[in-house]
Amino acid sequence: MVNLRTLSTRPKEQFWTDQRTSLEEEVTSLRAKVAALEEDLRKCRQEVSDYQNLCRQLEKELKDIKDYDQQMKPKRTKMISDLLIAVSKAERQEARMKVRQDSLRLGNVGVIRAGTVISETWEDGQALKDLNAHLRQLLEAKEAVERQRKQLKKRQSDKGDASDAESSAQEEDVLIQDEIYKSRLASIKREEESLLRERDRCELDKGRLIREMKRIRDEDGSRFNNFQILNNRYALLNLLGKGGFSEVYKGYDLVEHRYVACKLHGLNAQWSEDKKQSYIRHAIREYNIHKTLVHHHIVRLWDIFEIDQNTFCTVLEYCSGKDLDAVLKATPVLPEKEARIIIVQIFQGLVYLNKRAQKIIHYDLKPGNVLFDELGVAKVTDFGLSKIVEDDVGSQGMELTSQGAGTYWYLPPECFELSRTPLISSKVDVWSAGVLLYQMLFGKRPFGHDQTQERILREDTIIKARKVEFPSRPTVSNEAKDLIRRCLTYNQAERPDVLTIAQDPYLTYSKK
Repeated sequence: MVNLRTLSTRPKEQFWTDQRTSLEEEVTSLRAKVAALEEDLRKCRQEVSDYQNLCRQLEKELKDIKDYDQQMKPKRTKMISDLLIAVSKAERQEARMKVRQDSLRLGNVGVIRAGTVISETWEDGQALKDLNAHLRQLLEAKEAVERQRKQLKKRQSDKGDASDAESSAQEEDVLIQDEIYKSRLASIKREEESLLRERDRCELDKGRLIREMKRIRDEDGSRFNNFQILNNRYALLNLLGKGGFSEVYKGYDLVEHRYVACKLHGLNAQWSEDKKQSYIRHAIREYNIHKTLVHHHIVRLWDIFEIDQNTFCTVLEYCSGKDLDAVLKATPVLPEKEARIIIVQIFQGLVYLNKRAQKIIHYDLKPGNVLFDELGVAKVTDFGLSKIVEDDVGSQGMELTSQGAGTYWYLPPECFELSRTPLISSKVDVWSAGVLLYQMLFGKRPFGHDQTQERILREDTIIKARKVEFPSRPTVSNEAKDLIRRCLTYNQAERPDVLTIAQDPYLTYSKK
C-alpha cells in the first residue's frame, strides 16, 4: 500500500529544491552583477581620479600659462608700443621731409621785422613763382597780339586808292593775318586756362601744406609729443589736430588692440576753480550723452579718465579718413551722387538720436564734425553742444540756454531770436543738414558764406535768410533742391523735424 504522506511531501520537497536552486542561481547572477558593478564603480572611481588628476594638472598648466602671460604681458606690451613708436617716428620724419620738399615747390612762412614788431608772411615757392611768371608772359603776349590786331584794322581802314586786284590781295592778306592773330589768341587762352587749373591745384596743395605745417608746429609744441602711455593702456602716437582747449592724438589701445583717437582736454592753469569746474562739468555732460550712443553713423566714445589736475582725456573711435571739412577744401563741389549718400548717412545718425527714449539735438552739425572711416562711412561726432530733450518738453521744443554758442552759418533763424529765450527741437539739426547738403552741391554756404561769425551776428544774416536761392551751375536735381528747401524752411513751425524729413524720397534708396 502506497504511503500517501510520502507522495504528498515529495512534490513539496521538489518544489523547495527547485526554488532554492532558482534562488541560488539568481543570487549567483546578482553577485556576478554586483561584482561587475563594483568593477565598473572601481573603474569609474579610477577614471574620476584620473580626471581629477588631469584637471589639477590642467589647472596647474593654466595657472602657469596665466602666470607666464602676466609675466610676458609687460614685455609684449612694450614690444607692441616700441613697434608703434618706431612706425610713428618714421611717419613724423616722413611728414617733415615732405613739408620741406613741398615748401620748395609751394612756399614757406617768412618773418618780417618792422622795428620791434615781428610778423609772419607767406612767401610763394618756385612752382607758384614760375606759374605766375608764365601767366604774366602770356598776358604780355596776349596784349602784344591784340595791339597788332588793332594796328591791322587801323591800316585796313586807312588804305588809300588801289586797283581792284591790289585791293582784293590786300584784303586777303589782312584776313589771313587776322586769322593768325585770332589763332594765336585762342592758343594763349588755352594755355592760360591750363596754367590757371595748375595754379588752382597748387593753391589746394598750398592750403594742405599750411595745415600740415600748423599741425607739425602744434605737435612740436605739445607736452604729449614724447609717445606717452596714458592710463597704462593708451599709447599716444602722432598729433591729428589741435583746437581751442584740446589736442587730438592718434593712439593705440594696448588692451583691446585697436587704434583710437585720444582727445586731451587742457584746463588753463590760470583759470579760476569755478571756470575749471564748469569746463569739467561740461565735458562730463558730453561724455554722459555720448557714451550711450551706439550707431554705425556716430563716432563711438570708449573711455574717459583724468591725467592730472588740469588735464583729462576722452578716448574715441578712430576714423582714418578725412573729415568733411577737409574733403570740401580739396573738392569744394561734390558730385550729387556723393553728396546724396553722405547726407543720407548723416540723417540715419540723426534718426537714431531722435528714436531714443531721451531724444538728442546735436546742435553743432558742420563739415568738421562729420568724419569718414577707411571705408568711407560717414560718422557724426562732437556732442559738446548737444541737448537732451526731456520727457516733459512740449511740441514747441525746449529752451535754448546756450545762445551764442555754435557755428552760425549752420544754425537756423530761431537760434538768433533775442527778444525771448528761443525754443528749439530737432528742427535745428534739419536746418544744419540742409546747409551741409547745399554746401556739398554748390561749393558754398547758402547764407553768409563770405562773412565772419561776428558779421553774421551784427548784420542779422540768418534772421534775414527767408528764402534759399540756387546758382544755375552746377546742375543739381530738382529732388535735391526740394529737400534743401524743406530743410531751410524759415518758419520753425513749418519746418519738418528729423523723423518726418527722413521719409523724403531723396533720403531713401530702393532697387529700380
